[in-house]
Amino acid sequence: MDPINEEILKTRLSTMGPQAPPDVAAPTAVVYCEGNFGQIDGKTANGLVRHSRAYRIVSVIDGKLEGCDSGQVLDNARNGIPVVEDLEAAVVREAFIPDTFIYGVAPSAGKLSSADREIVLDAIAYGMNIVSGLHEYLGDDPEISAAAEAAKVTIRDIRRPRRAKDMRLFDGSVSKVKAIRIAVMGTDCAIGKRTTATVLTKALNAIGIRTVLVGTGQTGVMQGAKYGIAMDAVPPQFCCGELERMIVAAWQGEEPDVIVIEGQGALSHPAFCTSAFILRGSQPHAVILQHAPKRVHRCDFPDMPMPAPEDEITLIEAFAATRVIGITINHEGMADTDLDPEIKRLSRDTGMLVTDALTRPVAYLTDMVLAAFPQLRPATRAVAE
Repeated sequence: MDPINEEILKTRLSTMGPQAPPDVAAPTAVVYCEGNFGQIDGKTANGLVRHSRAYRIVSVIDGKLEGCDSGQVLDNARNGIPVVEDLEAAVVREAFIPDTFIYGVAPSAGKLSSADREIVLDAIAYGMNIVSGLHEYLGDDPEISAAAEAAKVTIRDIRRPRRAKDMRLFDGSVSKVKAIRIAVMGTDCAIGKRTTATVLTKALNAIGIRTVLVGTGQTGVMQGAKYGIAMDAVPPQFCCGELERMIVAAWQGEEPDVIVIEGQGALSHPAFCTSAFILRGSQPHAVILQHAPKRVHRCDFPDMPMPAPEDEITLIEAFAATRVIGITINHEGMADTDLDPEIKRLSRDTGMLVTDALTRPVAYLTDMVLAAFPQLRPATRAVAE
């Protein structure tokens, strides 16, 4: 690498103190998202800044947005997590060297660029553990793995599946799960399904409905989802069974009233098959559909127009024995004044409840679930019990 010069590195480390003490509740982490924070390919970083149980995010690296507050960039609400210029700036601003470097970009190719490789090697040189959600496993890279071994740091490849001999096929045991299962699907990839699923899970728990989220992508696993797998890294024949395994584990471990399943891709999208596995493996009682009204074409496919939500609903309900109970909006490209008219239009055209999980009261989202499953209403459940 044109790495940090060894003598310079030694000087920096000597002036910055040791790694953070081990009694810190959650490991500190810097999220790398150069040129993509707040954008579609920055969805991993975006999600970690909004919600992370596994790591305490201390900064985001994106030189184009240096000096900004990351919450302000994403949601127009400050969260105190700064966006910094580069790795050096991320490290020197902390009293202790951050524990973890998270590669927070989700490029369509799923591979590490040559420039980003140098950043990863520099993070290792600082003594930081590496977390990556790429399809390319950094732990299998000879140079990176050798550097990590020499520095005595770990590499966590989120998308690395279990060994084939440990994977399981679908066996129908999900039918014995008594919790109501709700999948959050979408009309495209990188459209906010995970965010809506997270907001819904928190909101239902807040009103006394025991709810567990099952993550199905690399970001959810990074965020600390207790139950989750990166499904697009699992061989197809095991996808339904591995998801079923997670749902059964969530039921047996928590006995929730509701299990929310994070969707992936879109059932109608020819580049993705994970949506089909999610519908088959989770056997959801209901689906909430995430849609971006101002998105003209599919992400990374400029010649592929976005589907109408009505068409996606028809496809989902024809493919699986389930029903779509509402629509949530991704407000990208929309002014706040555009939202209410669009919500009313979609509600009128589809006859469904419609909301935006991030900008409208969460009660609208929980009402969507309670309208479909009135037995979940806390007062009703208290009488029944």
